[in-house]
Amino acid sequence: MSAEPQNGPKAGCVALNGVPRDSPTVVVSGALGRLQTQLAPEEETQIRLLPMTPGEEPPGAEGPLAPRTALTPRRFVVLLIFSLYSMVNAFQWIQYSIISNIFEGFYGVSSLHINWLSMVYMLAYVPLIFPATWLLDTRGLRLTALLGSGLNCLGAWVKCGSVQQHLFWVTMLGQSLCSVAQVFILGLPSRIASVWFGPTEVSTACATAVLGNQLGTAVGFLLPPVLVPSSHNTTELLAYNISTMFYGTSAISTLLFILTIIGHASTALLPPSVTESSRRGLCLEAVSQNQLQAAIISLEEAFKEKPRYPPSRAQAAIQDSPPAEYSYKNSIMNLFKNIPFVLLLITYGIMTGAFYSVSTLLNQMILTYYKGEEVNAGRIGLTLVVAGMVGSILCGLWLDYTKTYKQTTLVVYILSFLGMVIFTFTLDLQYIIIVFFTGGVLGFFMTGYLPLGFEFAVEITYPESEGTSSGLLNAAAQIFGILFTLAQGKLTSDYDPRAGNLFLCAWMFVGIILTALIKSDLRRQNINTGITNGDIKAMPVDSPTDEESKTVMMSKQSEPAV
Repeated sequence: MSAEPQNGPKAGCVALNGVPRDSPTVVVSGALGRLQTQLAPEEETQIRLLPMTPGEEPPGAEGPLAPRTALTPRRFVVLLIFSLYSMVNAFQWIQYSIISNIFEGFYGVSSLHINWLSMVYMLAYVPLIFPATWLLDTRGLRLTALLGSGLNCLGAWVKCGSVQQHLFWVTMLGQSLCSVAQVFILGLPSRIASVWFGPTEVSTACATAVLGNQLGTAVGFLLPPVLVPSSHNTTELLAYNISTMFYGTSAISTLLFILTIIGHASTALLPPSVTESSRRGLCLEAVSQNQLQAAIISLEEAFKEKPRYPPSRAQAAIQDSPPAEYSYKNSIMNLFKNIPFVLLLITYGIMTGAFYSVSTLLNQMILTYYKGEEVNAGRIGLTLVVAGMVGSILCGLWLDYTKTYKQTTLVVYILSFLGMVIFTFTLDLQYIIIVFFTGGVLGFFMTGYLPLGFEFAVEITYPESEGTSSGLLNAAAQIFGILFTLAQGKLTSDYDPRAGNLFLCAWMFVGIILTALIKSDLRRQNINTGITNGDIKAMPVDSPTDEESKTVMMSKQSEPAV
C-alpha cells in the first residue's frame, strides 16, 4: 500500500487493497497497521497480501497491489453452527419414515400419509426455492441462516403439540414448517464454502457442510427406533416415547437458534472490508478509541455475513462487482442457458432423488423381507449415511487436491449405479448382515456424490451465485425425489422391493450417460489459477455482475480492479 499524495483526496490517508487510490471515500490514518491490529486481532491470522505477479514488490512497497485475501479461524465456527442446525433439520425429515409402521398405528393413517411426512420436504422446496435464493442473493447469508434455524425451531415445537392420535394434521403442520426451513438450509453449503474458505479448501468445506445434513439423516435412522420401540407398547407409553423424541428435538433446535441469533445480535461499527468502507464513505481517522473497542466486541460474532477479506481471488472478483449491476432474473436465465449446468441439473436430480426415495422407503423394504427388524432397519440406514459421510469428505479432499471435477463425478456416478444393482439383488437373501454391507457401499458413493454436484455446479457457472446454482440443484433433487418415491412406493407395494429398486437403477443408468456428456469448464478454478500466474483472462460472458464488459483481463501492467 502507498500513501496518498498531498494533492490527493486527503493528506495522510492511504488507499487499501486494490481500491483505486483516487477514491475520495476510502482513507485511513498513518497508523493504519496499528488500527487494523486493534480492530480484530483474531482475524489477522493468515492474512496475506498477494502480489499480482511473482516478481512484484512486497506489501509496503510502492506500486499496484493485488486484492487482499485472508483466511480467518472464524470460518470454522460459521461452518460448525450451520452444520449443526442442518443436522437437526435432516433428523426431522427422516424421523417418521424409519418407524413408519409405528406412526401408522398411532395416528391410524395409511403408509402413504406417513410417506408424505417425508415428501413434504421435497414438495415445499420446489415452489419456494426461487424466493429463497433471491433472498440469499439480495439480503445475504445472515438473514437466510436466521430464517432456516428459526423455522426449524418453530416446526419442532409445533410437533410437540401433536402427540395425540387425532392430531395427525398438527404433526403435518410442524413438519411443513421444518420443510420450509430446509429451503433456507440446503443451498448454503457451497455459498459458505466460497465466501469463507480459500481455493485449496473450498471443496472440503462444502463437503463438511453437506456432512452436517447427512449426519442428521444418520441420527434420524438410528434414534427413532430406539426412542420409540414398537414391541408391546400401550398407546399411553407410545405417546410418551414420541413426546420424548419431539421435546428433545425442540430443545436442541432452540439452543442452535439462540446461537445463530447471537451471531447477528450486533453489527460492527467498522465495515468488514475496504469495499464496504468505500460504499459507506468512511475514514478510519474519524473512529475514536472507544468505537474501536466497541467494534472489537461486536466482531465477536458466531455467524457473520462474510469475512473482512475474501478468501480467494475468485471471491475478490465477485465482491468487487457493483451490486447495482446484479440481476437475479438474468442470473437464472444465464444458468438455464448453460448447457453443461442443465445436464448436471438433471443428473444431480436423478442421483439425489434416488437417495431420497431409498431413504424414505428403507423401513418398508427391510420389513418386507425381515419381519420385526425395525431397529436393524434404522441401523442399516445409519450405515448407509455414515458410509456416505466418509465418501463426502474423501471426495471433497480429492477435489481440492486434483480439481478433476468431471472425472470424479462420473466415476462416483458409475460406482453408485453398481452399488444400487448389488443392493437390489442381495436384499432378499435372508442374511441381514449382507444388507448392512451392501447398504454401506451404496451410501458411500450415492451420498458421497452430493458435494461433488454442488462444487461442480459452482465451477461451471462461476460467477453466478453459489446459492442460486445450489438451490436449482436441490429443486431438481426434490422433484425427482417426489416422483421416485411415489413410483417406487407403488411398485414396492404392488409387486416387491426389487421392482422398485430396478426402476431406480434404470434412471441412474440414464444419469451416467448424461454425466458423460457434460463439458468440463472450470471457470472458478481458471480465475484462481490465472491470477496466481499473473495473467487472467476472464470472467464468464453475460455475467450478471458485469453486463457491459464481456471479458476481464488482468496483468502486471494493469491497476488491480478487485
